[in-house]
Amino acid sequence: MAEQRTGKVIQIIGPAVDVEFEEGHLPAIYNAVRIVDKGELGKVPIDVVVEVANHIGEGQVRCIAMKPTDGMVRGMKAIDSGAAISVPVGEQTLGRILNVLGEPVDNKGPVNSKERWPIHRNPPTFEEQSTENEMFETGIKVIDLLDQQRREGARRLLGFRRRRRTHARGE
Repeated sequence: MAEQRTGKVIQIIGPAVDVEFEEGHLPAIYNAVRIVDKGELGKVPIDVVVEVANHIGEGQVRCIAMKPTDGMVRGMKAIDSGAAISVPVGEQTLGRILNVLGEPVDNKGPVNSKERWPIHRNPPTFEEQSTENEMFETGIKVIDLLDQQRREGARRLLGFRRRRRTHARGE
């Protein structure tokens, strides 16, 4: 296992957290950084994953918190994971409710998936994309059963419009 690089929290503004790392180490953009404190610096224990969004210079990065930052204070320990946030994929995730970190929130126990994929990936190449008309399954039972859509129609239904509005039916 690679050496864990640690830093410390230097600023918290809502979900934006600035972290300073030791000289010579700067986590890559999209790396997951875990901020932990057992209640020593703050009043409550903290275990929050943040994602590096920007290098702001001098060994400092600006991160976006994936959980509330309530109770977080300056000086808390931040550990660079060395990898992006990843979520489980595969048959075991069907019918499950997961948060952005891939943790189950449906009280059905852990997800025993063999594979995890990063939440930031390259788009499929043109060769991998299909040009055929096919049904778009949203995973939302009511929409899939009552309002069967082609891919283009489902995009309109789910709000993938330039006007950023959601429609019950496309125009």
